[in-house]
Amino acid sequence: MKVTRIGLDIAKQIFELHGVDQRERVVLRKTLKRDRVLEYFAQLEPCTVALEACGGAHYWYREISKLGHTVRLLPTNKVKPYLDGNKNNANDAAAICEASGRPSMRFVEPKTGVQQDLQALHRVRQVNVRHCTLLANQIRGLLLEYGITIARGLAALNRALPELLEYEEQRLSPLLKQLIAAQWRMLKLHRRQIEVYDRRIAGIAKSDASCRALLKIEGIGPITATALVAVTGKGQQFKNGRHLSAYLGLVPSHSNTGNKTVMLPITKRGNRYLRTLLIHGARSALYAARNKDDSRSLWLQRLQSRRGNNIAAVALANKNARVAWAVLRFGQTYRPDIGHPRQSSATPPQRLQRQPQGRLTLKPHGASSRVQNRHFPSPPPSGEGRAGKNALR
Repeated sequence: MKVTRIGLDIAKQIFELHGVDQRERVVLRKTLKRDRVLEYFAQLEPCTVALEACGGAHYWYREISKLGHTVRLLPTNKVKPYLDGNKNNANDAAAICEASGRPSMRFVEPKTGVQQDLQALHRVRQVNVRHCTLLANQIRGLLLEYGITIARGLAALNRALPELLEYEEQRLSPLLKQLIAAQWRMLKLHRRQIEVYDRRIAGIAKSDASCRALLKIEGIGPITATALVAVTGKGQQFKNGRHLSAYLGLVPSHSNTGNKTVMLPITKRGNRYLRTLLIHGARSALYAARNKDDSRSLWLQRLQSRRGNNIAAVALANKNARVAWAVLRFGQTYRPDIGHPRQSSATPPQRLQRQPQGRLTLKPHGASSRVQNRHFPSPPPSGEGRAGKNALR
């Protein structure tokens, strides 16, 4: 029987295949070594090949696609519910094959080689940032054991360490000074590496057209722009900007039961690194909007005064993610006046004023008690009435 869909469980050396025909009957169960995978698919008739979007999946997507097959990448969390029995290679391949045949399954957009290079650059830089934080915290913890505290920030640490490592300093032993000096050298080495990566990222952002378009958005710098391009590409895998915000975990979650919906904090799903960059960039843009009078800054000022700094920063990050999707998807130029049109200086039309109605007033006994009312006018005096009747006659 002809194989129409194959679930491929990839690993370092052992690959498991599970194939079904057009009637969903199992017609293929096979185990391959790594060096035999491409050879086997080259001899197979074109079909749909599904695999999880894990380590090495994008490489196999490109290589198997060259052989004429239709390759689908599945999110790992979407495959887990279809796993039947214990976890092993054969069951994993069967679960991938079953999940890929669901009509409502959402597939992962494959990354190009350029996107993977950008992503690797960001990951290497992030490792150096984590090492800097780790070393700085370790130095502070070691000094705290000897009753020495240092102000917050890396600049304060760099100012305090030269004095503490001097020969005349008696609070620290020679051994501890050597250990702290070695840790400080490693810290400065990682800082220099981060500066090198930042310059490389800035150069890529200036040379790439998509990154240059994203840099015009307030709150998006070179690091965030290149990270967006590395993750989303042209944004074709998202139906609209809200889908990108939901993928980044910037939309609020909710709980619904019966006819009652309770709105909860943001979901914090998806790419945590990119979500952090967008929120930090939004905080910077929020701070810079204090002394501006354009429509976007005025909106931010009103939102900040009404809901606070954190909610305003997350709201701006959500908005920037949607704007970035539109810029990447349609190749448009960022125009802030579309989302926040400037209010016209013309005088708004005056609302109609209601005419005051007559009110009932108390008067002394014997005075006329007539009240002028525009809806129910009082009858004319007796003399006026007779004169009117005579005129009619």
